[in-house]
Amino acid sequence: MSEARKPSEEYVVIRHRPGYRLRRTLILLTFTVVAAVAGYLAGMAQGGFRFSSAEASNDQLVQEVDELREQYRKARQNLVNLDRGRAIDEQALREARNAIVGLETRISELEADLTFYRNIMAPSETSKGLQVDSFTLVPARSDGTYGFKMVLTQVGNNNRYIAGLVAVNVIGTLGGEKEVIALRDLSEDIEDLGIKFRFRYFQDIEGSLSLPDKFEPLEIQVVAQAEGQKASQAERTFGWQQLTEN
Repeated sequence: MSEARKPSEEYVVIRHRPGYRLRRTLILLTFTVVAAVAGYLAGMAQGGFRFSSAEASNDQLVQEVDELREQYRKARQNLVNLDRGRAIDEQALREARNAIVGLETRISELEADLTFYRNIMAPSETSKGLQVDSFTLVPARSDGTYGFKMVLTQVGNNNRYIAGLVAVNVIGTLGGEKEVIALRDLSEDIEDLGIKFRFRYFQDIEGSLSLPDKFEPLEIQVVAQAEGQKASQAERTFGWQQLTEN
């Protein structure tokens, strides 16, 4: 007698379908690949949009840089023009100032000349006859060498010529001792102790002088002696420092 089957035990009958698992696996794999490709394409599309936006931004920046460069070039040109204009204005101002100084100097010279001639033609009662009007010194290029110019005048009665001799001495110290040196010993332009003059209104006497080494000049003494009917003497002393400062 066979053993009876227990009620709790159940049996399930499954239909056998050859290749089912393989097909299901292939379908899942296909969906996975399709999803991956779709995601990749979507990412590429979004990336392309960003790249296009970057290109547009780059083009705009390039345009702005070009515009800024153009503005910079114009600003530099304006600065150069302003500098040139200012230089021209400054040059014109300097020229105007120099012209004014030249005119003022010329006016002063003319006024001095006018005073000079007025004094000759219409002198005061105390300044008539032979006069030592002025003595000037101009330093030369060589040390201790000077150009000199002295002016003798006849003030008042100028109807006749006046003639005579004028002597010039340079007074100073040499080795601590007082020294008086005649102009002819200092100048190659003067040969005699007394320089001859003859004039009606005035006469300029010019030349150059060179001081000895270690000689300290202090004064220049000018003594003019007229001869003949208008015999008279005029003497004047000029300070060396005052002459060289002027």
